[in-house]
Amino acid sequence: MTSVRQFPTRSRSRAALSLAAAALLALPLAACGSDDASDAPEAGASDSFEPVTIEHAFGETEIEEKPERVVTWGWGSPDAALALGVTPVAMEKLSYGASEDGFMPWQEEAFEESGETPIALTPGEAPPFEEIAAAEPDIILANYSGITEADYEKLSKIADTVAYPEEPWATPWRDVVTTVGEALGQSEEAEQLLEEIDAEVAAAAKENPEFKGKTIAAVAIDPSAFYVYRGADPRVEFLEDLGFTLAPSVDELDTEESTFYYTLSTEEVDKLTSDVLLSYVPTEQRAEEIAKDKTFKTMQQFRDGTVATVVGEDVVAAVSPPTALSLTWGLDVFVDELAAAVANVR
Repeated sequence: MTSVRQFPTRSRSRAALSLAAAALLALPLAACGSDDASDAPEAGASDSFEPVTIEHAFGETEIEEKPERVVTWGWGSPDAALALGVTPVAMEKLSYGASEDGFMPWQEEAFEESGETPIALTPGEAPPFEEIAAAEPDIILANYSGITEADYEKLSKIADTVAYPEEPWATPWRDVVTTVGEALGQSEEAEQLLEEIDAEVAAAAKENPEFKGKTIAAVAIDPSAFYVYRGADPRVEFLEDLGFTLAPSVDELDTEESTFYYTLSTEEVDKLTSDVLLSYVPTEQRAEEIAKDKTFKTMQQFRDGTVATVVGEDVVAAVSPPTALSLTWGLDVFVDELAAAVANVR
């Protein structure tokens, strides 16, 4: 895919997550500020910009002046900017769950509010440096991406660039928001935004007290592989916020093949025990195929009916991983499916 890291097949290594996951992720245009955002903190709410230094995997980036033209690369950072009232001048074109123009539905809603639409940058293993340069950015936000140190060096010659803190495709979604807020001089607004999102998730958890303490494992089942999301993945963090506990079997079977998932042999899927199994599925057809596959009948969750199946690329992308805009956009669908599965837990 491009930026959305949904299924490890199109993984945070773009090639892998080209499904993208999932998946894992121009030219001059209008300025970034948005004055219309209704629910987001007001753009440019801070009258003055205090220079900041942001540390990341490739060193540190000093931002001396408030960025006006923002380019994003990867997942999460464009949504954080949009939620803070700043429309990027350019961002990576998406495919998994996206429109023909390369944008997610919650992003297009934000564009309608701001009256601005970013240039869609050509996706690929490496950023399209010429397109990014043509967008004349003041800053490049790639704090949830897979850029290499070589990519970072090239991007830094175009504009101040912020990379991920430690590992590619592993930045906690809240850190994506706070880092973008810091880079844009809107740290207070970013904290306020997180409080509002957390309040919605907390309300959902309160309305579903049966979630608390139930063990859960999150998986993506491709025709050729069975992927399990690790505890460090933001998808799991979201489930824990709802009250679930990561099933011990997830860690016990972990092969540590990547920062956010591992592949489990179909001969061992029955060892992935949990009260609830959350399965991310792109289409109804695929959901039916999985339900009929005898391989998964060996799993207790399938036999007991405690599998929560979330269907649809856009809905799957909403928490793959969650962003400042997508988490609340898809919250109700996830809660409903999880509640139905928990109801069958013995």
